Amino acid sequence: MELVQPIRDTAKIAAMKRHLLAGPYGTRNHLLFTLGINSGLRISDLLSLKVSDVLDTSGHVKPRIVLREKKSARKATDSSKAKAGKLKDFPLGDSSIEAIRLHLMTMPDCTTLDATQRRQPLFASKKGGEAITRQHAWTLLNDAAKDVGIMENVGTHTLRKTFGYHAYNSGVPIETIQAMMNHGSAKETLRYIGITQDKLDKVYVTLNL
Repeated sequence: MELVQPIRDTAKIAAMKRHLLAGPYGTRNHLLFTLGINSGLRISDLLSLKVSDVLDTSGHVKPRIVLREKKSARKATDSSKAKAGKLKDFPLGDSSIEAIRLHLMTMPDCTTLDATQRRQPLFASKKGGEAITRQHAWTLLNDAAKDVGIMENVGTHTLRKTFGYHAYNSGVPIETIQAMMNHGSAKETLRYIGITQDKLDKVYVTLNL
């Protein structure tokens, strides 16, 4: 598996959003990208989301997402913990809320969705009934990145890495990001989000002896 990178350039992030929104299944793909880079969720957890996870019974976008992380459940050694998984509870920012609203506008009247419709995957495949696969998500993200001129390797982990990278650069302590990503050490988190390599690269380009 190739090592993928965060998208460091905010102009490229904006270009990705525009490109995805303009393409086939635009609001779905735009939401996947936008929610991914603003939540730090793993792709398995993103693709497990249902309409009911983001929409309340009155048809309004929920202010928070609450879910059980799949990977933490697999890591658990105690059988009861393995069934439950770690609770993830976080608020939605304005860009994520707007992306959700755009996507839900493509659905029937949100205030009249029945129980079955509310259980539908948020990122439904074109066949309906099931979420898009991890491979499909990788393909659409990778293709969009190439189309907007991103040269680094991009994949599904790019969403989570982009979240961590920009959180760190905005001043969030690395220990906080480490906790959010369930990493064992701050060093692991720095390596994961590409900060260590950034610092090394800066030495080479600024030294100029």
